Parts: sequence; structure tokens; C-alpha cells
Amino acid sequence: MRSNRSLFMALLAAIVLILAGLLAPAWLQFLVTMSAANGLAVLGIVVLMRGGGATFGQGMFFALGAYAAALVPTWFGIQDAVLRIVIGTLVAGLIGALFAPLLVRYRGIFFAMLTLALSMVLFGLLSKSSLLGGSDGISIAKPTVLGMSLQSGNAEYVLYCLTVVVSVVAGWLVSVYWNSAAGLMALAVRGNPLRVEYLGASARGSLGTSFVICALLGGTSGAITAQALGHVEPNFANWTTSGELVFVAVLAGYRRVPAVFAASLLLEIVRSFSNLYFPNTWQLVLGVFMLLVIMFRPEGLGSLWPVAARRQADPGAAVPPLAEGQP
Repeated sequence: MRSNRSLFMALLAAIVLILAGLLAPAWLQFLVTMSAANGLAVLGIVVLMRGGGATFGQGMFFALGAYAAALVPTWFGIQDAVLRIVIGTLVAGLIGALFAPLLVRYRGIFFAMLTLALSMVLFGLLSKSSLLGGSDGISIAKPTVLGMSLQSGNAEYVLYCLTVVVSVVAGWLVSVYWNSAAGLMALAVRGNPLRVEYLGASARGSLGTSFVICALLGGTSGAITAQALGHVEPNFANWTTSGELVFVAVLAGYRRVPAVFAASLLLEIVRSFSNLYFPNTWQLVLGVFMLLVIMFRPEGLGSLWPVAARRQADPGAAVPPLAEGQP
């Protein structure tokens, strides 16, 4: 029943957003496309946070997905946007699966710093590789979608619709995962990994699964962003990109999937208008905004949802005692 309800809400959200896009100007469609794409990478960080991990290297998977989507037209002749998203997702997920056995041996800051180190190694390789455009990156031609070429007039809207569909599907799948046995075990690992081991489950295996999901979502985000921007560059793997994604993850919290995309959109809006009206101090505006959230909503925007919704997202949350005679 719960999964059916979440599927219905996901379909409703996709339909509303697609119809709303028809009324939105091109600049707003692009802003929502970028915020939703970034929200996918942030969702990966939130999945890892909920599973007991932390990462400062999500930019690595973001860059892997972006470069994979940029290179497959040249290397394999694949122009379709959907296939390029799938390939970018799989490439990032495969690399994540290769490094997961090493990373899950560590916890806390050691885990996070190792992910940062891997991301910076990739940043260095991309910056020095002339085959991949070096520090200038690679320009990308407009993709096709299901065999249809995109015209300049409808390109923004088609990519907007594609991003909305992918984001809604990914968000629904993550919601299903969180309410599954594996997702609840990941939450238990976050609380007490030693107790999970005593119960006969593998805390390392659960953390590895969360890390691979994080990588997959990062690759999806990078592939969409590359095609929306029409350009990829090594800075996608830089620590600044990862730091921005972590910023949004802290802003959203780990309790609710919609809060992740809401936080990503909010950041894009604040950054856009702050950069417009405060061009020299817009980073300060973002910093003050983040401090206010930490002070008044330390659990993120997800804590704005009703108690019942938070209880569904976190079964380990405290439950108020029942009144005498209450069933």
C-alpha cells in the first residue's frame, strides 16, 4: 500500500512538473533542469549519509558520468540522450563498485577523506589529459531524444522533461529502497554498526551498497548536467563541486527525498539572485543562509514535514508515549 501511494505521488509530481514547464520561460526551465540534475547527486550523498557513510568526493562520480556522456558520441556514435544517461550512470556505478570494498573498511572522516583523495586524483588526470581536452574540457553537441533531433526552440523543454522524469523515477526508487529491508538495515548501520554485526548482518556490505547507489546517482547527475550545459571540464571532479553537493545534502537532511530536490532548487534560486544583486558577496549570502538553517533546522529541510512523515522516513525516531486508555 505504501509503495503504491508513493508511486502515485511520483507520477502526479512528474505530470504536474511537465505541465508547469509549458508555462515556464526558457531560463526557468534551465534552472530547474540544473537543480534537479544536481539534486540527483545530492540524493546519492543523502543515501550514503543515511547508510552511515560520508563523502567529500561525489564530484568524482559526477565527472565520470559527465565525461562518459560526452565521449560516447565520438567513440561509439551514440547520440541519444537517454542512452548517454544510462551509460554515464553505469560507468560511475562500476567505478564505485570497484572502490567500495576498499572504502568500507573505514568509517567517519577516514572514509570521507579517501573519497576526496580519489576525486582529486581524477581531477588531476582529467586536467593533464590532452585526449580529454585537458583543463579546457570538451564541448558537446546537442543530443537526440528517442531518435528525434532537438531544435533550438524546444531543446530546453525536452531536456527539462527528461530530467524531471529521471529525477522522479530515481527519487521513487530511493524511497522504495529506504522502506525495504536493506534500506532499514542501512539506517541501523548508521545508528550502531557493531550491533548490526552481532545480529548476523554485514555492516560493510550495507555501507558498500549505499556507496554504489551514491555512485550511480552521481553518474546520472553528471550525464544530465553535461548534456544540459553542452560542455564538461575537469572542475566537475574538483573538491569545490563535491563541497557544493555536500552543502545541499546538509541543507536537505537525510529524512525525505522531496527535501533533497527542494534544497537543490532553493540553492540555485538563492545563488542566481544573490549573484545578480550581490555579485561580489553572493558566497557570503549563501554562508549566512546555511548558518540560519543549521541554527533553526539542524536536521535539514526534511524536518519541516509532519511528524508522521518523519516517522515513516526514520523508524528509529522517538515516539511520544500514548495517553492512558489510548489504543
